[in-house]
Amino acid sequence: MERRRVGILGATGMVGQRFIQLLNNHPWFEIAWLAASDRSAGKTYSEACRWKLDSPLPARIALMTLQPNVPEGSAIELPKIIFAALDADIARELEPKFAAAGCAVISNSSAFRMVSDVPLVVPEVNADHLALIETQKWRKEGGGYIVTNPNCSAIGLVLALKPLEERFGIESLFVSTMQAVSGAGYPGVASLDILGNVVPFIKNEEEKLQEEVGKLLGGLDGGKVVLLDAKVSAHCNRVAVEDGHTECVSIKFKKKATREEILAAWSEFLPLQGLHLPTAPDQPVEFDPSVDRPQPRLDRMRGNGMAATIGRLRECTLLDWKFVVLSHNTIRGAAGAAVLNAEVLALLGKLDKLGTRVTEVSARAAAVTA
Repeated sequence: MERRRVGILGATGMVGQRFIQLLNNHPWFEIAWLAASDRSAGKTYSEACRWKLDSPLPARIALMTLQPNVPEGSAIELPKIIFAALDADIARELEPKFAAAGCAVISNSSAFRMVSDVPLVVPEVNADHLALIETQKWRKEGGGYIVTNPNCSAIGLVLALKPLEERFGIESLFVSTMQAVSGAGYPGVASLDILGNVVPFIKNEEEKLQEEVGKLLGGLDGGKVVLLDAKVSAHCNRVAVEDGHTECVSIKFKKKATREEILAAWSEFLPLQGLHLPTAPDQPVEFDPSVDRPQPRLDRMRGNGMAATIGRLRECTLLDWKFVVLSHNTIRGAAGAAVLNAEVLALLGKLDKLGTRVTEVSARAAAVTA
């Protein structure tokens, strides 16, 4: 596939840095445009950014000049594919402007996740929801659109839940999260607040998790998403872990399931197999039978940080079954999720007609998501 020019909004933040790390040598995409706030625009990336990742800042990226974070006024031609790593309030203002300019905005922000005509997508779970793109006014008027990926804790959770929902149905769900400090960005949580401590509150996190699970596991019916008919209760906690969100889950099914049936559902869950997407893990959910796994330090990089690791499956005395799921929050839970969404969009042909009036879903898209 020919490499496509892409841009990154919010390029200097933690998720922006992950976008750069994942896209720098991507076989399908080439970073051609970086944007940041007014205080950083006009500086080189190395001047404006405090690089925090464990791989070197790519030399080419270090020398790139940051552009204004608006569709107009850039000294570089605006790419039609934009990865957005913005705070919700800023995203609510800026992302529609880029969509109106004919861009595919592939967003990590929460600003538009629950809007009815905006797809909230994890490709292994609900790639068919991408059809909602065609109902967006930006798409009809100029070819642009917005696609979102979920909250960092919702992604690992729904990867574990999707094969179970398909086979047994979910009646109710209880989840308690232990979320890494990198989920708060940089500088994030003050060291004196988190070291040796657990903070049992993350603003809006429980509400996001509960709402997004319903949309992600819901069905597409007549151009709208019918939310999953299940009760979801969440507790969200910030813990002194650098990367990797751990979630303790208790679940009640609509249909009884044995341990062997649950394990088979996870091991046979290979929805993207054969599509050869560069960022997709070979096995999206991996079960570890060890009594003390998964652990963030040991398991967060499974599948290059794109797989969810499940362990400690056992019967629940209150509901039916309980288990632990772990996923890397800034790779699978943020930038990597958006890159995978972009790869699916490329496969569906939805990156081919940007900047022009589009009114029909392509036959190729319908075939792939069927």
